[in-house]
Amino acid sequence: MSVGALLGDVVKSLFKKPATEKYPFTRYKSPERLRGSLVYDPEKCSGCQLCIKDCPSNAIELITVDKVNKRFVMRYHIDRCTFCSQCVENCRFKCLSMSNEQWELASTTKAAFEVNYGRDEDIEFLLSHAAQPGVNEPPCT
Repeated sequence: MSVGALLGDVVKSLFKKPATEKYPFTRYKSPERLRGSLVYDPEKCSGCQLCIKDCPSNAIELITVDKVNKRFVMRYHIDRCTFCSQCVENCRFKCLSMSNEQWELASTTKAAFEVNYGRDEDIEFLLSHAAQPGVNEPPCT
């Protein structure tokens, strides 16, 4: 490539609009079928664990608090997830979905990438038993 052709490209690019978008300041509507963060509805979950079996990256854990009363807590590891939506496709009870609004997942700490889904009282129960010394795992029934 000669210097003349290179100089011509430089002059042309001086008068063009930039190709980049002003992303953090100008936000566009996300596509409807965008696969963002996983959303879990504990009211519909039966504890069949098909989502766990079909997850290729082991990003989902289903912790049983009370199987008789169908009380479960889902631990979702966002940093492991490949957003393939395999868990959503195979959920028989439609308790899982992919959000098209929660897709900005950057964080400066690793703690933000482990999310517990479920009823508030079940999550508090799980976290209180996990924090006790000498207890390796929460009680499962």
